[in-house]
Order: sequence, then C-alpha cells, then structure tokens
Amino acid sequence: MASNWKDVLEGQIPPDRSADIETFAGQVELRKQKKVDEKVFAETRLRWGIYGQRYDNGQRYDGVKTQTIVYPAGDLTKGPTTFWDAPGMLRIKIPFGGVNPEQMEVLAQVADEYSDGILHVTTRQDFQLHFVHIEDTPDLMRRLAAVGITSQEACGNTVRNITGCPLAGVCHDEAFDVTPYTKAMAYFLLGHGDTQDFGRKFKTAFSGCEQHACALVNMHDFGLLARTKVVDGETKRGFAVFVGGGLGTVPQQAKLLDSFVSEEEIMPIAQSIARVFARLGEKKNRNRARMKFLVEQVGIEEFRRLVFAERETLSPDIRWTEYLNELPNYKEIPAKQPFSLNGQARPEGFEEWYQTNIYKQRQEGYAVVYINLPLGDMTSMQMFKLADLARKYAGDSVRTTVEQNMVLRWVSESDLPELYSELKAVGLAKPGIGTIVDITSCPGTDTCKLGIASSRGLSGELAEQLTAKMATMHPAVKELKLKVSGCFNSCGQHHVADIGFFGNSRRSGNYLVPHFQVVLGGKWKENGGSFGMAIGAVPSKRVPEVLEAITNRYAGERNEGENFQTWVTRLGKKEIKTMLEPFTKVPDHDVDPSFYTDWGDTREYSLGDIGIGECAGEVVSLFSMEIAKAESNHFEGLVAFDEGNYVKADQSAYRAMLLAAYALVRTRFLALQDEPNKIVDEFRRTFFDTKLFFDPYAGGKFANYLFDRHENPPTKVDADTAQHTLDEAQLFIEACHSAESRVNGSIIGLNN
Repeated sequence: MASNWKDVLEGQIPPDRSADIETFAGQVELRKQKKVDEKVFAETRLRWGIYGQRYDNGQRYDGVKTQTIVYPAGDLTKGPTTFWDAPGMLRIKIPFGGVNPEQMEVLAQVADEYSDGILHVTTRQDFQLHFVHIEDTPDLMRRLAAVGITSQEACGNTVRNITGCPLAGVCHDEAFDVTPYTKAMAYFLLGHGDTQDFGRKFKTAFSGCEQHACALVNMHDFGLLARTKVVDGETKRGFAVFVGGGLGTVPQQAKLLDSFVSEEEIMPIAQSIARVFARLGEKKNRNRARMKFLVEQVGIEEFRRLVFAERETLSPDIRWTEYLNELPNYKEIPAKQPFSLNGQARPEGFEEWYQTNIYKQRQEGYAVVYINLPLGDMTSMQMFKLADLARKYAGDSVRTTVEQNMVLRWVSESDLPELYSELKAVGLAKPGIGTIVDITSCPGTDTCKLGIASSRGLSGELAEQLTAKMATMHPAVKELKLKVSGCFNSCGQHHVADIGFFGNSRRSGNYLVPHFQVVLGGKWKENGGSFGMAIGAVPSKRVPEVLEAITNRYAGERNEGENFQTWVTRLGKKEIKTMLEPFTKVPDHDVDPSFYTDWGDTREYSLGDIGIGECAGEVVSLFSMEIAKAESNHFEGLVAFDEGNYVKADQSAYRAMLLAAYALVRTRFLALQDEPNKIVDEFRRTFFDTKLFFDPYAGGKFANYLFDRHENPPTKVDADTAQHTLDEAQLFIEACHSAESRVNGSIIGLNN
C-alpha cells in the first residue's frame, strides 16, 4: 500500500512537506534497526505527533455501554514492553479547528485504514487517532499532507496547535475575524528555527472578543485578543497580547504584555517571545519549564523588556506582513443563499436541538450548527456523512471546538429541519451544546500513561444520568460547565469549569480506590476568567451523588440571578467541605467491592502501567535532534544507492552533510535559514576557522568533504561517485558528533 500511495500522491504534496516526511520515514527505519537512540527518536516522533499509549485499561466508554477493546499486542494487565510492541496515538494539527470536506474524507479514510475507526476531537481542536502502528505513520502523513494537513509539532517541546474561536467571522461580539491571523501565525511558527529549542510545549490562542470563551487566551503561554484602535482618525486592527498563562497542576492566569500590538507586529513579537523563552526558559527541570514559570521568575516588567529588546535584534522577514495583503480577499463561500426558518415543518426532537445547538450568525439568514460529540468521539462513517452534509448545506466552513465538538457554519436557516433529520439518521443530532451534559473529558486511563482514574468512564456515566434529568432540571443548573480530567494536569480543563473533577487514588486497607478531587468555582467565560479550587477527594463511584448534592443545593439556595461562582464564594470552603464529608467514606471491600473498580472497567482498580507521560517527552539536546535528521538522510542515500538511483544517493549524502553542519551551528545560534550557502558559510566561520571542528588526529580533513561537495557538485553521477560521497558523508557526520562532544561545555556556557 505504501508505494502505491506514494505514486498516487506524487505531485500533490508540497515539496518541503514531502522532504520532511521522507526524513522522518528514514528515522523510523533507522530506529527499527536500532541505529538511533530511543530517547532521541522519542522526541522526534513526539514532534511528529506520535505518542505511546497506555494499554492496561482495555476499555472504551461510549456513553451508552462499555465495550472491551482487544488490543493487537501486549498483555492487557501489563501493556507493551516497548513502543514497537503495540500501536500508539497520532495527533493531527488543525489550526483554529478549520477543515474542509475533502480533508474530512481523508481523515475518515485514515481512521478506517490505520486506526480503530474513531476520530477524537481534543481540547486544542486537533484530531487524534489511536491504535496507529509506527510503521504506518509515514504513509499516513503523506495522505494528510496531500490535502494540506500535518501532524508536525502536534506534540513535543514545540508550538502546539494554535486554537481560535469557532465563531470567528460570524460572531456578533467580535472586534474582527481572527481566522486569517490564526492561520498565518500557525504556519509562520511551524518548524521555525526559533521555536525548536524549548524546554516544554508552547500553547497559543486567538480570541475575537473578551467576554466569551472563544479560545481561552487567559490560560495560554501566548494569547492574542482582537482589538481595534483609532490612530490619526483611522481604525487600526491589532491585538492585546498575553503571556505566561497555563493550567496544569498549578494554574496561572496570563499576564498582559501589551494592550495593543498592531497587526503588522504580531509575527515579530511572537518570534521575540519564542527566542526569549528558548534562551531563558528552564531546560533541566521539566516541571518548571513552561513559559508561566519564566514570566513568574523574572516578572512581567522584565519579561516585557526582554521581549521588546529582542524585537530590535530581529532581521526583517517578509512573512511578517505578506499575509496582510490577502486579508481583503479572505472570505468564506456558503453553499446556499440565506433564507429564514419561518414556518417550515419541524421534525420530532428539532425544537430541543434548535434551542441548544444553533447559533444565529450576525449575517442574517445564516446559522452555525453545533455537532455534539460525546467524549469528543465520532466514527469514520459519521465523518464521511458530515463531509457530505457540509458540501450540501455549509460549503467548506467546518470547524472543531475547544469543547471537543464540531460546527457547520453558513447554514441557511431554512435548511435546519432537513439538516437535523440527516444528522439524526447518523447519530449526530444530540442536543445539549453548552449545557451541563456537554462534558469535556481527557482520555484518562483509557489511553494516557498519566491517567489515574477513568475520566471518560465517569464522564459517560454523568452524561447519561444528567441527560435523563434534563426535562426537570433547574435552568441555572443546565447552564453549568462540567469538565473531567484523569489526573491533576487539567487536560480536561477542570480548573475553568463551574464543577470540575480530576482523578487521584486513595488506599483503603490493602486496596487502592479510584477517587476524584472536586474543583468548584472556575470561570469559563471571559476567556477562562478565573480558576476553581480543589475542595476534597471523593471515591469515583460517589461522584454522581456528589454532583447531585451540589447542584440541588445550588438550585435551592441561590439568590435571584446569582451565578455559581458567587454562590460557591458565599457558601465558603468550610461549608462545602462539610457538605462533601458524608461522600468521602469508602465501604470495606467485602461490603461493596464495586468501590474498588473504576467506571467502565470491571477489574479491580490498580494504577496499572502509569508512568512517565509523553506530553512533551524528555528534554533532548538540540544537536541530537538535528544530527538525527542528517543520519536519516544518509540512510536514504544508502537505500537509493542499493536501488541504483545514484543521483539521489549523491544528493542525499550531500544533504546529510549540510544537516550535520547545521546541527553544529544550531548549538551556537537559535536560528539559521536552511539554505546551503548560509549553512556552509556559518559552519566555516564558527567551527572551521576557529578550529573547533578540528580532530586531534585528522585536523580539518573531514570538513573539506562538505566544502568540496558544496563548491564542486559532480557533473555526472555514477556508482563510484555516489559511493564516494556517501562514505565521506558518514565520516563527516561522525566528525560532527566528535566536535560536539569536545566543545559541548563551552557551547553550553555560551548558550546560557
């Protein structure tokens, strides 16, 4: 299948994307042959969106029933011993959540062919595929690249997917449509030289207004909030820029860097922030390696000074502003003309769905339709159907949301009844968007190595129980935000929920019992305006009772118009703790063994193969990352030589030497354009002329291999020529390893 697909897709994949994927494919093969260190390869695959996943649970909860997943390899009680023993997870980057029908069909195809047929929407608007074999990932990436999608830097110590409001461009309250800015920023920072040396991940978001939770700029490393400003009588676009926000174990609100950065300056400011973070951010202690800790350490005033001082050092880049020329031409094309709903016949269930899942656009006659995805999951069949419906009713404008749902935009209001019926036929017309039944959940113990308790299992159970009570539920309770995480890391956003839960465990006698910590009073609105506080832990099996007790008391005791945050503050933590106390008791194992199992798993609870998470991976030296690319290209050259393609073998060997030289240069500089003349010149100046590259025995001999091939490319390549270049490239790569080892101490000193 791999070679066939490469033939079919040839010409559809952008050359730079194709080259990157082929390099990764070479690294996969080298790792398979154990020619690349596992630690280096782990960071490589993470930067391509590939995680190992947990296998000790063996359950998937679909909100209706529990089904057992039989994994293709590994003991379910112990999990696979290495990454190669069983499939993992692939995360696919979707800037601002925007996809078109063609992309949706390819996503459905690869979910069917390479995964378990399930597409999972994340809280960063990505798609995730589980149970993907590492050997299949290069072909999968080619399929995605052919329709303009990538998994590059979806994981690892990189700039993660940039989120944006799913209502951008159609919202009644936005300053302006942030979509083209979000897209431009995503591709400007993707693979940028100044974003490759972070100690941890870097999250970015664009919001169009202050009052709604467009993309939660207050909980991001780098957040941009759309604003306008009148300058000399002319209205100018720009952004309030925030830095240093984040959730995790200890959440922190972002700080205001600048109240107004013009649209022409947001790219260089992003680059400057990245350079400061790369240079001064923590590298060794990953627990303090996020941007928020750097901002906290130096203070926002000093951080602001550093960023704007860095801005003055940057060389101009045409990409900073060239996208602005296209803004006047940016528009979305609806599938149909707008018509009001008026008196069309409405099928059974339509009214309830219409009340929660429809947002009327500011463009009269058009509506946004929310697709409720329980636990963020949809089948490949549902995705195929949604692609058809998008073409028919919406056009190309489909987006995912940070609450793990999807939206169709630009739907004519008159088409809503017919669209509802078609969605209902494939199980995509579930109501309740934005209500308490629309629960956000991380993967938890289903697949995450850090999962402590079953967040998906609990979320599915709560959604089922709450849905049954919706008809009689107090209106104020219906509006509450409910979010669940499997551990303390807040991947399920429990800190910004009205009511949040995160997994932990307690011991009762000789047994472990799954528990959830109760977090109350977070604020979802105002872009994640404030964080809730943990009140106490209760057994997992008591959470539904706890939720009922809290919501019943809120409904009965709240003052007229009083929101949940105000009520929690008024009630006080002491009283809340007293309220939770009766639910904290765990019966003896002999009395009720169900307490010693988790939701969606009939086995006795244990922490299974909980271990080191792969959210960012271990910090690997930048040199190790870059030299691995050189070795991969050299390997490609060897393969080409065996196939008799001597021209490609020669070119791959030359490229390998360039990348090896680049790896050394990158240890001294944050960024350098990937252009042969500049790489060779900088390598000559920094390592050859200074004799830092000189081996005690061979002097600068190996450097001349690069110089000669660069300055005198062969006019004709045969087997002898290709073999010669491949041999020299191998020696040059080894010499770069040696040089890095010899001067590592001085290089580290300079970088710090």
